[in-house]
Amino acid sequence: MSNEQTLSRDELNDRIAILRDNIRQLTEQAAAFSGAADEERASNRIAEQQDELDRLIAMRDELDKKKS
Repeated sequence: MSNEQTLSRDELNDRIAILRDNIRQLTEQAAAFSGAADEERASNRIAEQQDELDRLIAMRDELDKKKS
């Protein structure tokens, strides 16, 4: 996303909340999957969402450091 450097803390918090909800939903869906391919696909999607969550949390933490 090209304008991420201009996101406010509130915007970052909103995106973080969305990602956490996505991960929760994906985890619930993964529990219902029965095939190996489905499980792998779910696992990959959860990992992608977790990576994005970690990145946004790091951005928020950096923003907090700059304000201190």
